[in-house]
Amino acid sequence: MAESTPHHPELSRVPRGAPNVLIVLLDDTGFAQLGCFGSDIATPNIDRLAAGGLSFNRFHVTALCSPTRAALLTGRNHHAVGMGFLSDMAMGFPGYTARIPPSAAMIPRILRDAGWGTMAVGKWHLTPRGERSAAGPFTLWPTGVGFERYYGVLHGGANYWTPNLVRDQHYVDPPGDYEDGYHLSADLADRVITTITDHKHAAPGKPFFCYYAEAATHAPHHVAPDWVEPYRGAFDDGWERWRERTFERQLASGIVPAGTRLTERPPWVQPWDDLDGDSRRLFTRMHEVYAGMLTHTDAQIGRVIDHLEGIGELDNTVVILCSDNGASAEGGQVGSVNEHRFTKGLPESVTANLEWFDELGGPRTYNHYAWGWAWAGNTPFRLWKRYAWLGGTRTPLVIRWPAGITTRGEVRNQFCHAVDLAPTVLELCGVDSPESVDGVTQMPMHGVSLAATFDDPDAPSPRSEQYFEIQGSRAMYLNGWKATTDHVGQAHGDEIALMEGSLSFPDDNWSLFNLDDDFSEAHDRAAELPEKLAELKAAWWEAAQRYHVLPLDDGYAGRMTAISPAAHPPPTYARYRPGAGRVADEVLPVLVRGFTIEAEVTVDPNGASGIVWALGDWTSGIALYGLEGTLVLGLCLSGDQYRLATDRRIPQNTTGLGCRYQPTSVASGLVELLVDGDLAVRLELDRTLPNSWQNGGTGLIIGYDTGFPVNGEYRPPFPWTGTIHHIDITTPSAAPPNPARIIQESLNAD
Repeated sequence: MAESTPHHPELSRVPRGAPNVLIVLLDDTGFAQLGCFGSDIATPNIDRLAAGGLSFNRFHVTALCSPTRAALLTGRNHHAVGMGFLSDMAMGFPGYTARIPPSAAMIPRILRDAGWGTMAVGKWHLTPRGERSAAGPFTLWPTGVGFERYYGVLHGGANYWTPNLVRDQHYVDPPGDYEDGYHLSADLADRVITTITDHKHAAPGKPFFCYYAEAATHAPHHVAPDWVEPYRGAFDDGWERWRERTFERQLASGIVPAGTRLTERPPWVQPWDDLDGDSRRLFTRMHEVYAGMLTHTDAQIGRVIDHLEGIGELDNTVVILCSDNGASAEGGQVGSVNEHRFTKGLPESVTANLEWFDELGGPRTYNHYAWGWAWAGNTPFRLWKRYAWLGGTRTPLVIRWPAGITTRGEVRNQFCHAVDLAPTVLELCGVDSPESVDGVTQMPMHGVSLAATFDDPDAPSPRSEQYFEIQGSRAMYLNGWKATTDHVGQAHGDEIALMEGSLSFPDDNWSLFNLDDDFSEAHDRAAELPEKLAELKAAWWEAAQRYHVLPLDDGYAGRMTAISPAAHPPPTYARYRPGAGRVADEVLPVLVRGFTIEAEVTVDPNGASGIVWALGDWTSGIALYGLEGTLVLGLCLSGDQYRLATDRRIPQNTTGLGCRYQPTSVASGLVELLVDGDLAVRLELDRTLPNSWQNGGTGLIIGYDTGFPVNGEYRPPFPWTGTIHHIDITTPSAAPPNPARIIQESLNAD
């Protein structure tokens, strides 16, 4: 060795003083719902970030969950990276593959290669359906795209009391339960703090990139009563007056420029003064619960910020906070106490929802507010999530970095978009966008850095054009002008029944607005400037060709012929054994068209007792279990309870326990209990069973239950006291699955 010369590997070394980066992404939080953007809902920690940094009032997103996340993390337009719709629905068209390509490396991969530690915590929703099981593939999980650590939920939604959690590349149970005070948002903040602390203990001089994607404030609006109680009575005068007061604060603070016109209430949003007392009481409570959830979320963000300050890292951390789309109207006209009813197309009523008044926000509900609050939450704009109007596409953006931004508490009014955040982060970190990653030539980033605006309020907007398309709703921004369609198409629930607008692309009417002097999209100039409108429409079609927006579809049914087959499609027959983790919904046989589930068991000498298998919970679920020696099938269908039970004890020599389901029409079904293959009892249902039992995915559990039960007859884990040898699921092989129904019921319009 003394006679040899060592050659050391070349290591990635970041420049001295390079910043940390923390991206905080809220979900379904509208332009007007944060205190620093005009709200009277308490968000002191986010407001503190705005006071110490910059607020951007012309920041835009895609109006939907997965597409915005793809644009933010890649710096490319969502269709260009295959995320024209939700990741749950992969299709065989370039703009809708639901697979971000290797030619669009994400920020974490670029920064990891440059020497940053990378971590993601929270909601992901960028992995295709069918690739979220224990078998992967893990290529498009967070750890496959550049994040070294991950903790959160892969799906588009979650029960905040009992989420379906993932750590790195495997599913895990929550570290607490509702009775102990567990809540997903607090858990995510804990994980951010722990992961950053571990990182700084191990490599104090190594900067980190942390993607902290809160699931909140996406429905269900779950929060402990202590956070709701301070808002009791705060919204009693309704959404119109709340909106007017918010608008006044927006003008006074400068977050909305002087001269802005408050857009009018659409006719499908009920006038508050016309509502009866029960409706007002219910709708007020729904917003109180939402407000409590938002303030609780803000408190968790505050814990993370306080921790960074406490360890001396806050001033040199670029903090970027925004939302993935405008406020959500998926609660419909009267709101919902169980959003599974929305996905199933079941009617809601004030009378029925009032029965759950005291439960709103708690473990027995999966609640969402009435859409009047979504309209108000996007003040001063029109419409909401899933539409290319500003109510869907314009959300808050706050950027704070004391070490690099000298101005404090100012508003920036440059037009910008989610695709601009990746190049901004790279410039602030002093890292170039690579021309090649793993030998794959990279497509150019479509975004432009915002750094020039930080110390110069008069700097030009980083971009002069941007197209919008989400579920057929379209818009085009070009040199200060914006054209927007009135397309409603195959909308959701109350929207298709009540909203005004075009139901087909040939009938679309385009409106035209000059956003330079019409901040809120209030003054339609299409009739007086047809040539300008024609220019923007032509620009939209050109962008649609360039970024793979075509072909267009505005719903689910038309997309079904293009659904990409899974590499390992669900079987028609499968055998499962106890002792492993839960089996992901996506890889189970397709249950919606009928099934037989048979368990080979040994019954305990003291009688049948405990869970044989369970799927879902008391907001939507099914479980087979023994109770006091009898066999019971518990069903919760969108909050409505059904029950089948044998009328006598199960004999000790029984070896087969099962159930059978068959849809008998588009709105009815038949369920049967089986003992040793023989019919024991049957029940005719007034509806069919769903394909997906939970919006966040819960999976099949064998021999016990976790989280919440399917009904109040047992308390998890309630283990089977005998022996379970295996469970067989058989589904019809002759009739193909109905993809339209499967997808529509499994998505939560994220």
